[in-house]
Amino acid sequence: MGVLITVLVVFAVAGLVLLALSLRNVQQYEKGVVFRFGRLLPDIRGPGLRVIRPIGDRMRKVSVQTEVLGIPPQGSITADNVTLTVDAVVYFRVIDPVKALVNVRDYRGAVSQIAQTSLRAVIGRADLDTLLSDRDHINAELKKVMDAPTEEPWGLRIERVEIKDIALPESMMRSMSKQAEAERERRARVIAADGEFQASQRLTDAAATMANTPGALQLRLLQTVVDVSAEKNSTLVMPFPVEMLRFFEHQSRETDGEFARRSVPRPALSEPATPALPTATAFPQSGERVGFDGDRIGSRAAVARDRRDNWPTHADSDSDASHAHG
Repeated sequence: MGVLITVLVVFAVAGLVLLALSLRNVQQYEKGVVFRFGRLLPDIRGPGLRVIRPIGDRMRKVSVQTEVLGIPPQGSITADNVTLTVDAVVYFRVIDPVKALVNVRDYRGAVSQIAQTSLRAVIGRADLDTLLSDRDHINAELKKVMDAPTEEPWGLRIERVEIKDIALPESMMRSMSKQAEAERERRARVIAADGEFQASQRLTDAAATMANTPGALQLRLLQTVVDVSAEKNSTLVMPFPVEMLRFFEHQSRETDGEFARRSVPRPALSEPATPALPTATAFPQSGERVGFDGDRIGSRAAVARDRRDNWPTHADSDSDASHAHG
């Protein structure tokens, strides 16, 4: 009787041990892949309590959560021959547990190596300006390059690739800072010049308006005086009003015109006519000479003889005067 009880107890304990060995707990974020004597079973065990054979079966659990893998800093040369150091981060997850276990030994290490080589290749094809200004394009190209060798053969999906930091040499950083400073200075000068141009246009319009309305200039002058007088430590010198100067100028013009009308003498009833002296005809531009009568002459002696013969004498003047008195 005691031996029977002992045998039953031994079988019960053995059954409990075998039952414990055959039970597996699979989490919600995991998938269970069973190998029976090294051969893959087609059924993938989902989350929950799963039973396998205690002898010959072995279960591997694969997480299907998104994993984050940091890429170590990689030194590379860009397309425009700039040496820099870039590090990135990769987000991926397992979409096929069988391929992730069977086709690759360590899929995490494989993804890390693929990410490093892809990062150096993409940086080598891009220039520095694109790498600094267009991060989205570089990230999309990295994802596209890493998807090809990982998704179909390894059962991994690269969800996102992002460049974390770009370390530039000190000389390049100084050059870029000088370039940025020059660009900011150029923009400041352009903005200041634009402001001066707009201000000049407004001042031109204001000057045209004040020219059409003389009183506006005086009002503006008074406003300027008010603004200056707000400072207690300044001496204000009032200029003479422009309108008063214009008034005096108008009065002086009227006075001069009246005086000029009064001072004009009346003409005499009869005055002796003064005989008109003959005048010489101007020489033409061609160089030929003409006389008092309009005839052409060819030498200086002829010109002098013509003038002597036609010039009035004292006798002619006395005879003309006696005729006038008679």
